[in-house]
Formats: sequence, C-alpha cells, structure tokens
Amino acid sequence: MILHVDMDAFFASIEQAINPRLKGKPLIVGSRNSKMHTVVCAASYEAKRVGIGSGMSSAEAFKICPNLEFVAAEQSKYIWTSRQIFQLLKEFGFEVLYASIDEFQIDIRDTPNPKLLAEEIREKIFKEFNITASVGIAKNWLLAKLGSKLNKPNGVTVLTEGNLEGVLERFPAAKICGVGKSTAEFLDGLGVNTCLDLYQKSARFLEQNLGKYGINLYVSLHSTDSFDSPEVPEKPKSVGHSYTLPRAVLNPQFIKAWIRTLSEMVAQRLRQDNWESSTVHLWLNGPEIGNFGAQKAFQQPVNDGLEIYQRCLKIIAKLGPKLPLVRAIGVTCSGLSKSSYLQPLFKEQIRRGELLKAVDRINSRFGDNSIYPAVITLAR
Repeated sequence: MILHVDMDAFFASIEQAINPRLKGKPLIVGSRNSKMHTVVCAASYEAKRVGIGSGMSSAEAFKICPNLEFVAAEQSKYIWTSRQIFQLLKEFGFEVLYASIDEFQIDIRDTPNPKLLAEEIREKIFKEFNITASVGIAKNWLLAKLGSKLNKPNGVTVLTEGNLEGVLERFPAAKICGVGKSTAEFLDGLGVNTCLDLYQKSARFLEQNLGKYGINLYVSLHSTDSFDSPEVPEKPKSVGHSYTLPRAVLNPQFIKAWIRTLSEMVAQRLRQDNWESSTVHLWLNGPEIGNFGAQKAFQQPVNDGLEIYQRCLKIIAKLGPKLPLVRAIGVTCSGLSKSSYLQPLFKEQIRRGELLKAVDRINSRFGDNSIYPAVITLAR
C-alpha cells in the first residue's frame, strides 16, 4: 500500500498560518510584489470557491473578488516547511519520497490500520504547522495520488479492492494524474469517460490508442509494486525535484522562477551528499507541448544552483523565444561524481565556492533556506 500526502492550498495555507488575520479570508499569493500586475501563484480555498485559481492574472482575480487579501510569494517559507514535513513523515518509520514540494509518498506495506495512520499523520501536521493535508491510500502511487484529491481539503480516502470500482466510476478520466485536457477529450471520443472506464481498458487498447504513454498509464494504474527497492545503491543515478502547478501558466518569468527554485533545491541536495553533476535534464508538461524533456551533458560537473539553472535555460532555448503553456516542471541532475577537492584557480570561482559554503553553513544552523538567492523568489 502507498500513502500519498497532499498538502491543501499549500502556499496560501502557510501564509494564513503565519498571519492569523488572513485565516478564513479569500487570499491569493502573487508571483511578484506588484499587487495588480502579477500572476496568482496560489489561492486559498476561500478564493477558490469564488472561481479564482493559480495562473490567473491578479487583475482578473480582483475583479471576481474585490476584497481579496494579497501576499507576495516568499519561496523560502514554502521550501523550509516542505523539508520539515518530510522529516516529520520520516519519524513514522516508513520510507518517504518527495512527489513534489507539497506532496509526499510513503510505503506503508504491512500496516494493519492504514486509515488510522493517515489520521495520525494529518493530526501531527496540523499540530506542528497549523495547516491541513489530504491523504489517499491505495495499492500504487497513481491511485493513492488520485485518492488524495477526492476529499479535499483535510480528508482521507482509502481505495481498496472492495470499493475501488465504485469510487472510480464517479469521477471523469481527467482526474487521473497525467491525463490532460487533450488526452481526456481524445479518450472521451473512444467512449472512455470515467476513471473506471480507463481502469478497465486493456493494455493492448491503451497501447493502440496512446502508444508508449498508454502502456505506462496501464502499468501505473494496475501495479502493486512498491517504490521501495530492496537494495539501495551506494551511488544514486540522479537527483531531481519537480512541481505541478494547479493550472497551466504562460508567464515566462513565473516559469523560469520555478526552474530556478527547483535548480537550487537539487543543488542543495547534491552538496549535502558531496555530489557533482555533469548532465542536466529539464522536463516540462503542458496542454500545448505534452511532455517536453531534454537533457544536455557538460564537460564540467557542478553542484551550484545558479549554474544548474543556467544550463536549464540552454535546454529551454530549444523551445524558441516564446514559451508554451506549462503545467508541470522538473529539474534532474545525473552523471554524478564525487565533488572535487582541488582548489579552483580563478578568483571568481574561489569566491563563489566560499559563498556556497557560507550559505550551506547558515542553512544548516538555522534551517533550510534561511538564506537563499534573491532571484529564486517568485515575488521577483
């Protein structure tokens, strides 16, 4: 069994927890400081109920709800809270994986009462951070992720062999992670309307109509394999982070800010374990481009977030001067090798190395992302 934890309106909930005055009020978190000239990075549930969502311009949001509260995004808060929640989940004694900055997967095999465990996790998160989480439990990560979406906010859904079909038939196929609008419309034309219709289709049917993606979808829906591996390799194959936006966005600065943020998160993990990477992989998903993924190998291995980000920009340049709509972003570093202990030759390299060491020392003492590069903040 996989237990999937999905934080509720994560960024907005953190801002409401920090500032009690914002509790219960419609709130948007903007990608920039400019209240009327920004993009909605996140919306509280009070704002969502009146039709406001991520990716919407703030001007449009204020037309819908003139009494909106506004806070500019401060990414360090969200990354720090995400790391703390990750550590909290590890205290339950199971293997925990990041799914994104606000989603976590836990292998709970042989747990006698999964729902009781889910309630304990939710209660502890709320007690520690004053924010809520929704939990899905199922035989694989894809169904568990679906379950976490079905009783939001602050709910628990357990999908078992006994209730699985009854639950799946109540929701459209687009509810399944990875089934975008265009794919859902295509499936609808084939008579595949609900999650149950999709679940009951054969691997052959999905391969004939969706190709390799269809096979992957079938395996993900029916797998009972844990993400756990009996043998943990000494050297990881890659280090990566990804984030799924609540809706597709077109703002290039917003997208690049997220790439910068993810690059920094990856770099911090590389430095923590004394790795450097020579290959950077950038992944984007959106309704216009589907899954875009490209990687580039470089002669010089690095573990500096700025350098990883700059390498990602070289990859994204393949898409041309105008970025398409983007819904999800991922940055992964591979080609790992142990960090070199050779002293850099150039003055700027020495200064940059000392700066990164100072940043790591401060964050180690005062908590992750107590200090971070100004350019990664979505408020820029």
